[in-house]
Amino acid sequence: MFFGIPLIIGASIVSKRKNIFISLGLSRSIIEGFTFSFLCTAPMFIGFAFFFSVNVTISLNEFLISCIAAAFFEELYFRAYLFGLPFRFTRLGFIPSIIAGALLFATIHLYQSQDVATLVGIFLTTFIGAIIFAWVYVEWKFNIWVPIGLHFFMNLSWLLFAVSDNALGNTYANVFRIVTIVLIFTLTVFYKKLKGKPFYITKSTIWMQNDKQIA
Repeated sequence: MFFGIPLIIGASIVSKRKNIFISLGLSRSIIEGFTFSFLCTAPMFIGFAFFFSVNVTISLNEFLISCIAAAFFEELYFRAYLFGLPFRFTRLGFIPSIIAGALLFATIHLYQSQDVATLVGIFLTTFIGAIIFAWVYVEWKFNIWVPIGLHFFMNLSWLLFAVSDNALGNTYANVFRIVTIVLIFTLTVFYKKLKGKPFYITKSTIWMQNDKQIA
């Protein structure tokens, strides 16, 4: 509750007269976000079902914290707030807008590591994940339900099949995670081409935005 206060205040100031739900991307289509997310993460559920056993010890508390709360609040803070507001409402480009949030997002997951190699692996995995989630958030016209859905289904598959105790995973886990990442990019490109919509993150918006196209 208390952590949400600066988010609400900051979003209200930056977005000025715009509705806070619009500024954070919460007003976008939930159905679109979760349909796309489920299609992208389906290989993880299918693959994990073959290589891992079902976790029969899942508690309601684990589900609420690891899947619902983690997906919703982490994406709201790291994608919609720390990355989204600077990128949407200032001239900062993609890299300056994402770097602080991605570093922080990766850092808060380091508690899962028990040795240096795992620490580095978790940091790189979550740092890259933050960049991918930010990219898809922008290209789906700031629909925060897209990264929330991806985060939710990826965490759910991890929990449902007891894949690993940390975000790094193992060989099988990462094979299917990579397939999901490929689908994220492939389906987004297909959607853009089908609708005739331009990509927003290009060479001209990587560092600074001289011509704001969407907000």
